[in-house]
Order: sequence, then structure tokens, then C-alpha cells
Amino acid sequence: MVLKAVCVLKGAGETTGTVYFEQESDSSPVKLTGEIKGLTPGEHGFHVHSFGDNTNGCVSAGPHYNPHNKTHAGPKDADRHVGDLGNVTAKDNVAKIDISDKMLTLSGPYSIIGRTMVIHEKADDLGKGGNDESLKTGNAGGRLACGVIGITQ
Repeated sequence: MVLKAVCVLKGAGETTGTVYFEQESDSSPVKLTGEIKGLTPGEHGFHVHSFGDNTNGCVSAGPHYNPHNKTHAGPKDADRHVGDLGNVTAKDNVAKIDISDKMLTLSGPYSIIGRTMVIHEKADDLGKGGNDESLKTGNAGGRLACGVIGITQ
């Protein structure tokens, strides 16, 4: 049975978007598709954060989703936060999303359903910035837009 989820991103500024998630089975990667509008050209950090709480804007979403207590890294690194999806690249103020990730799941105890997706103002340095913040956030800067990941049909 294919599992599906969706996240509608909204921010204080002009940044908006929709991200779709699809997983063929419990053991298959999660495929993310969609687009985010209102971004400056270039790379922007893209992460799943711990809490599905946007009561205080994107800040209340907490840190990157990290149930295994790892340091921040890139999506191709073995030791990373579950929520570390690296960067999306905006051209003409739009980032097209086409990501497949084997660490994310839409079922079980580490499901990302009910957590928050965040798009950041700066590029994620993938934990290679040489300082403490790099190992927590990738120095990706402020949170431009966010939304809770929910089940869809």
C-alpha cells in the first residue's frame, strides 16, 4: 500500500509552497516532489523539524528531527539527522523539489507525519562549516516558511 502525505508551506513573507511525499512500502525511500515559490536565487536548506507546532510561526517547530541523536550532515551522509534533506535550488525564485530519501519514513515509530517541513533563507553547509552551529543546523539561517506534514489520499 502506497503511503502519501502533503505539506503546505507558508511564511511571514512571500515564500509559499507545497511538498508531496510518497512511499511505496515501509522499506522503500520516500519520494518528495513539489515546488516552493518566493525564494531568492540559489540554495536553501530544507529540513524536517521535530514538532508539528507552528503556533509561534516556524520557530515553534523546534530543531531538526533527530531521533537517533546524530550531528547535522548532508542527505548522502550515513550519520545525519533524519530530517537533514540538504538544499533545494531556486531559479527564477522557484525551487522545484524532486528528492528521494531512504532515511525518511511515513510509517512506524520514526514517521515524519505530524512534524514540520522548513525552508531556510540560506544554503545548508551540510555540517562542514567548521563550527558548532554547522553541526546543529548547517548554518542555514532563518526559517522562511514551514508547514505540518499531514496524511493525504
